[in-house]
Amino acid sequence: MVSFEMNDRKKIGLGLTGFGVLFSFIGIIFFFDKGLIAMGNILFVSGVALTIGLKPSMQFFMKRSNYKGTMSFGAGFFLVVIGWPIIGMILEAYGFVVLFSGFWPTLAVFLQKIPIVGWLFQQPFVRSFFDRYRGKRVPV
Repeated sequence: MVSFEMNDRKKIGLGLTGFGVLFSFIGIIFFFDKGLIAMGNILFVSGVALTIGLKPSMQFFMKRSNYKGTMSFGAGFFLVVIGWPIIGMILEAYGFVVLFSGFWPTLAVFLQKIPIVGWLFQQPFVRSFFDRYRGKRVPV
């Protein structure tokens, strides 16, 4: 049975994931600072591993359907570390989209329920875009 309770490990994992996104964003703002982007990547990956657990995260990243995303994210991380942050971030962004594409339907439902900006995502032209992907299953 899957537990959806919020224990301390998941709280720390969500915090690390948030700080990873923040450090990557600040690294991009500071003209692709490779140190900040590398720290953001490490924090993001460790945060995901703590949030969903070590074994499920390994199963997620090593799934046959996610190989392309995992390899491009890893290659992008390597390029950031060796000093090519722009090419590395492009490769990482592609890997991120491929890896987490199964979560977009869940994100769409969440965005439509936000009180202030939810009305924008409930407009017919935006809703038709989201409805195309609604029937797909979340990959974890």
